[in-house]
Amino acid sequence: MKKTIAIGTDIGGSHITCAAVDLISGKILRETLSERAVDNQAQAKEIISIWADAISGALSGMPLEKIKGIGFAMPGPFDYVNGICYIRGVAKYDNLYGFNISDAISSVLGTPEDLLIRFMNDASSFAVGEAWAGSASKVNSSLSITLGTGFGSAFIRNRIPIVDGPQVPKLGCIYHLPYKDGIADDYFSTRGLLGRYKNLTGKELSGVKEMSALAFSDKIIMDLFVDFGDNLGLFLAPWLKKFGAEMLVIGGNISNAYNLFGAAFEKSLKNENSDCKVALSKLKEDAALLGSAYLLDDDFWKSVQHALPLM
Repeated sequence: MKKTIAIGTDIGGSHITCAAVDLISGKILRETLSERAVDNQAQAKEIISIWADAISGALSGMPLEKIKGIGFAMPGPFDYVNGICYIRGVAKYDNLYGFNISDAISSVLGTPEDLLIRFMNDASSFAVGEAWAGSASKVNSSLSITLGTGFGSAFIRNRIPIVDGPQVPKLGCIYHLPYKDGIADDYFSTRGLLGRYKNLTGKELSGVKEMSALAFSDKIIMDLFVDFGDNLGLFLAPWLKKFGAEMLVIGGNISNAYNLFGAAFEKSLKNENSDCKVALSKLKEDAALLGSAYLLDDDFWKSVQHALPLM
């Protein structure tokens, strides 16, 4: 029986989501969707056990002989080639530092030796999913960003993450680039928006959802969103032009407030002479599941090899 199914796995800061994906059609098999809450401060053994349980849930009911392997969308720092976690000092998964996740998952699941386990950066997985089956599927070159707790990004050409060369920043992402008094991640993120509101008012809000709900009755918030959109356009336009991106895909929690900053953002891009099309992610959380599952596509796996050590 031909192996045409992969398990896509998205590792979040407080959850794991996984599902079987048909590699031929690019469809998620919804009946296999499996999610678990995770205490990211738990001991390594407990975290691995929960991850394995979630994956087992996605595997159950599927003929094992059709499963090609498991792909992980994993936050960094991480050795994506060898499957070793190097996350430390970011208030999550510290106890996994130095663990070979591939070996640990295989051991707990008791999977056969020929069941492949592969890893890719979570932002890259999101972008690959969008390029494979989402908003960027009809173009050759795209930039996908996630606006949320952090500022995720990946440049894609022909579904492959571009992580080096003169057309992209170092590491093939933009969160670390200088912006204003810090870096882009400080500004284009939830903490950036909430922090600027607190500096102006002395008030703390619970998140961007609360902030956006108050926008039409609070001019300060509305102005902050407009400023966010204007600055995002100023920041992204040079890289969109340099890379020759045909499509910019926007995801993450802040994208849900696009009605508050989108007009200013698109005007800013136009003022900077960027003609890149803009689309909100339709796949949302599904994008990382699809992108991680796509690691089990042989042609993609061969093409992405050189990029993994630089993610």
